[in-house]
Amino acid sequence: MKDLGSLNYFLGLEVTTTETGLFLSQAQYASDILRKVGLEDCKPSSSPSSAKVPLDPTDPLFLDVQLFRSLVGSLQYLTLTRLDISFPVNVVCQHMHQPKMSHYGAVKRILRYIKGTITQGLHFTAGSVALTAFVDADWVGDPVDRRSTTGYAIFLGSNLVSWCAKKQHTVARSSTEAEYRAMAHTAADLVWIQQLLTELKVPISPPHVLWCDNRFAIALANNPVFHARTKHIELDYHFIREQVLAK
Repeated sequence: MKDLGSLNYFLGLEVTTTETGLFLSQAQYASDILRKVGLEDCKPSSSPSSAKVPLDPTDPLFLDVQLFRSLVGSLQYLTLTRLDISFPVNVVCQHMHQPKMSHYGAVKRILRYIKGTITQGLHFTAGSVALTAFVDADWVGDPVDRRSTTGYAIFLGSNLVSWCAKKQHTVARSSTEAEYRAMAHTAADLVWIQQLLTELKVPISPPHVLWCDNRFAIALANNPVFHARTKHIELDYHFIREQVLAK
């Protein structure tokens, strides 16, 4: 082994040392993706996706499936430092088996957004080691199978360390159920991060804070009474309930 000095570039990840901490970005990696599809001089987009994507059964298939999968895979790796594209990338990932022209158009829109925000990244600074999480879910947000999508962001002090945009495995029959399952998934990640920090000898202890904007889901996590109408989410209920009791 030999000391290569301070880290500045590794597997597409650029690390810049600043006066207040570290700045992580993937500007060069993003530029390579744009160059791959000839969009290095494209007009930037102000947002990575459209709020509503029309469903057209007659939309033709995108024939270059290999290109589509390659681009989506590259965008997945780009989410290492780009939280802002996690959700639209998750959406296009769901169509890798049979992409259509509209799906490729969604990928190009993400790339145009990246063109205008290519220097963005994550900034890490020294400070508190308290864990704080923010969680939300879009109830029946997918227009095809009506499943909800869980979204959360976990901070270690003021530093963003974990995030997720993932479709739930089952259809939620209420917004409370969708938010509650999202809380359970986030709580599981919080527990995992705490265990990791403990193994790394980082002094950290509960309570951790989990923010949710659904008061019914919050009440369900704090209420020891198991309601009959929530039996279908029993497994998640017991998990999040145990974490609340453990503070």
